[in-house]
Amino acid sequence: MDAGPLRDLLTVVLGLATGALSGLFGVGGGVISQPGMRLLGLPPLMVIGTALPVIIPGAVSGATRYVREGLIRWPAVVATVPIGLAASVLGSIAAEHVPGDGHLLQLITAMLLGLSSYRMGSAAPPPTDEPLAETDAPEAPGARRAAERADHRALVGRYTGIGAAAGFLSGLLGIGGGVIMVPAFVQLARIEVKAAIATSLVCVGAFAVPGTLTHAIEGRVDWRMAIALVVGVVPGARIGAALTLKATDRRLRLTVASFLGATAVLYAITELLALIG
Repeated sequence: MDAGPLRDLLTVVLGLATGALSGLFGVGGGVISQPGMRLLGLPPLMVIGTALPVIIPGAVSGATRYVREGLIRWPAVVATVPIGLAASVLGSIAAEHVPGDGHLLQLITAMLLGLSSYRMGSAAPPPTDEPLAETDAPEAPGARRAAERADHRALVGRYTGIGAAAGFLSGLLGIGGGVIMVPAFVQLARIEVKAAIATSLVCVGAFAVPGTLTHAIEGRVDWRMAIALVVGVVPGARIGAALTLKATDRRLRLTVASFLGATAVLYAITELLALIG
């Protein structure tokens, strides 16, 4: 579809849906907006570049609501973001060197979404703290502090690994990285789902900044479409965050898994048809 008022209107509607699902699931929105941009006629590499600047205002809008609720785990943000920023630049540079004119990258995104859907749906809820049984002997203070330091180092290592993977894929595929972070925060860091979504959204906004700059320098951003998306994304993200706060953890986990699975199928079908055609 050629650029014009009709495409702009459809893009704003797409942005509203993107923002709502971004705030609801803690993803950047690229996994939602990219299939829509492809249907509106944008080439694959331009889709990847255009999705990134849209992520930033959407993430800020949704995260603002979560900050008021105290759901963001700031230690996770501090440990995850720095390595993710560097990895995002590397992913953005690598994107143009992957064969397939962007179609292969979109298929990789579909497979990633499918895996995240399965893992999120099968994840056990974070364990609740249980009191010591009467027969349990308390640990010595020194041993307890040593164990706590070891646990902290292990957790920081997990956050760093999550940030590296999510940041690289953010730049490479034009997604925010939330499809990696939300399931990983729940499974590896044992963060409850609402906090994982809120924390992911903050990281997602940060990861999109260097990727946006890199793709913009390479001329792979359609700014007219990006601005139209932002018009819908900002209010949509607020709506999505409000819906998340009202849902139970179990319902959120199953909803996120279903959403990721459905999006994976849409991605795969769209790009396979493009490759065959």
